[in-house]
Amino acid sequence: HVQLVESGGGSVQAGGSLRLSCAASGNTYTMAWFRQAPGKEREGAASIWSDGSPLYAASVKGRFTISRDSAKNTLSLQMNSLKPEDTGMYYCAAGAGVEVFRALMLSPSEYNYWGQGTQVTVS
Repeated sequence: HVQLVESGGGSVQAGGSLRLSCAASGNTYTMAWFRQAPGKEREGAASIWSDGSPLYAASVKGRFTISRDSAKNTLSLQMNSLKPEDTGMYYCAAGAGVEVFRALMLSPSEYNYWGQGTQVTVS
């Protein structure tokens, strides 16, 4: 069983930066950051395999960087050049057992474990 705890959310002006962190317990494979704005479906922002290979949604590519520290079992998301449309609850997620197929890395249904979320507000 995997437990995930996010931290690092907050409020920032457009153009600013935030760094999210996720502390994981248990064995993790593919991990990802999802976000959900009020009234909208949860969407994948970025995902990463255990070997460090990342995948980004088109909306965040070039602005966000996902990384993981296998020794510490942590996941991070560096968010730069933030826009108001980046506002939402951000969730850390982890798959179980095997790596998620690359074409499905940003699909919520591929992830078994979820954190409680951390709020990001960009104004």
